[in-house]
Amino acid sequence: MPEPQWVDLGAIEEFRSAPLRQVHVGRVALAVSCVDGKLGVISGACNHVGGPLGEGTLDGDYVTCAWHYWKFHRISGVGEPGFEDDRVPSHEWREEGGRLLVNLTPASGRHKKPHAPHPLARPVVRADGPPRVLGLSTTSMDAAHPRFSGSDHLLGIAVAHARARGAEAKIIKLHELRFRECEGFYSKSARACTWPCSITQLDPSDQLERVYEALVHWADVLLLATPIRWGAASSLYHKLAERLNCVQNEITNHNRVLIRDKVAAFVIVGGQDNVQAVAGHLLGFFSELGFQFPAFPFIAHSRGWTAEDMEQNVADVHGSVELAMAARELTERALDVSERLRHRHDEPSWTLRRAGRKAGGDMLPAREPSPRPR
Repeated sequence: MPEPQWVDLGAIEEFRSAPLRQVHVGRVALAVSCVDGKLGVISGACNHVGGPLGEGTLDGDYVTCAWHYWKFHRISGVGEPGFEDDRVPSHEWREEGGRLLVNLTPASGRHKKPHAPHPLARPVVRADGPPRVLGLSTTSMDAAHPRFSGSDHLLGIAVAHARARGAEAKIIKLHELRFRECEGFYSKSARACTWPCSITQLDPSDQLERVYEALVHWADVLLLATPIRWGAASSLYHKLAERLNCVQNEITNHNRVLIRDKVAAFVIVGGQDNVQAVAGHLLGFFSELGFQFPAFPFIAHSRGWTAEDMEQNVADVHGSVELAMAARELTERALDVSERLRHRHDEPSWTLRRAGRKAGGDMLPAREPSPRPR
């Protein structure tokens, strides 16, 4: 039987005045709660990914983790109804002379119910087969009242050309998916932003899983299309980009690169000119995810500042032989680069060392790379 380790946490009235508080004693984290004057002390480390329970909220007698909303009884440490097999340690406490004393030796143990890994968490290994091209549309659209989209039109031409070259190809339209906005887990802690995305793990109805699956595990080439809206990429694109932070953050947290030997290229169409700025943002963002680019990695069309005749803009894009040819040539360039990347069998495998990049230095050991595609 372990020996008790009683420690003085401070004046007990301070803890009675706060519903929930995280306390650290050396390397031990405690979540101290108070409901109707009755204290409870449990471990301050959540079973999920170690989130600080004492920085969360109270839901009746359950502590809700600040990071991903797992719940544990504030006195017993047992998981909420239906999840009782997940338990965090509980701790004895007593009052002496107006002070709160807590036994650091737990009164009950931690138990983590086995949870099957999410399907997206599997190793990234390219399956055999022809080149695979993902067309990703970020145009907002009312499905009941569809309109012509110049960026979607050119994306369709590009994807059709990929099929004509023998590639497997598909289009995902973001406006057809129901997916939640990023909830800012990263803003709480870098470790709170997980792969797969915490929202994807929490909410089975969130359909961004289809994009994660296609980008990380399926596609060799990404062709992303966006309109220009007030000088920027579409609002749906930015909603997507926030949710893709979990892919980039695997490098920050685990030195694990999910995107390897994949190519991205872009179709940009807008009523007013800001093509270079939008393209620069796309190139910067997708390079940070690990994508590589062909020469001349985007095609674009814009009517310019003084031409507010959007009817003519539609006609220009729809009937343009030059833009259609440019879309096919963009696909050709992307597929050519992808082919070279996928057949680098003679090159040694490599491990990414941060060396001056985000979260650089020797903060974390490097991981071995995923097996190269065959």
